[in-house]
Amino acid sequence: MLHKTRGIVLKTTLYSESSVIAQVFTDKFGIQSYLINGVKKAKAKIPMNVLQPLHLLDMVVYHKTNTQIQRVAEARPSPVFRSIPYHVIKNTIVQFLNEVLYKSIRQQNTDENLFDFIYNAISWFDETDEPNINFHLAFLLKLSRFLGFAPQAQTRNDQKYFDLQEGDFTSIPPIHPYFINKTEADCFLLLFTTPFEKLNEIKIDNKIRRLILDKILVYYMLHTASFGQIKSHQILEDVLS
Repeated sequence: MLHKTRGIVLKTTLYSESSVIAQVFTDKFGIQSYLINGVKKAKAKIPMNVLQPLHLLDMVVYHKTNTQIQRVAEARPSPVFRSIPYHVIKNTIVQFLNEVLYKSIRQQNTDENLFDFIYNAISWFDETDEPNINFHLAFLLKLSRFLGFAPQAQTRNDQKYFDLQEGDFTSIPPIHPYFINKTEADCFLLLFTTPFEKLNEIKIDNKIRRLILDKILVYYMLHTASFGQIKSHQILEDVLS
């Protein structure tokens, strides 16, 4: 049976000389694996450039319950990216976010709220004239709300530390090493609560930005099973430095 669904491309794996298996986070079926034939042919119905990381799709798919690999009848970009594939900083940020998302939601079932957040955030990022270099930090902190481990947003003046393990602000340092001090904790909270449209009002120097990114990745590692190491982390830092 054919179904219309929107999709967010997470990973594409070579299956044969001209076919791939694309893992796509869909709004209707959660994460699904789709066999797509002929992607490298000159007149491919679904070309490879449509299946790049975090590309957004309108799809018509065949869906069978309890089938590991599904098939695609149609797939087209929606919207067509106007800047992400061609802007070095934007593309590097998206590659990094794609790796984190793949490791964070790979077991995710249908979740339209999570889907809409990712879809709308990436669409907005593509439309911005100049990339805000705090976007990935804010994105990951806001994403944590949909993954179930959002930081506690209510704080008191005496709460100068953020406990990464518990996700709470505290007035004394935890006995474990997974925490950040007031300066970084204030940035955490500001990035978490500020809308994407106002991120340009937040000024963070490169040293603090790198530290916050490191701590966000620790935060994800503590709250996401089998998160592992992020390989694109250093590439992102090199591009943004």
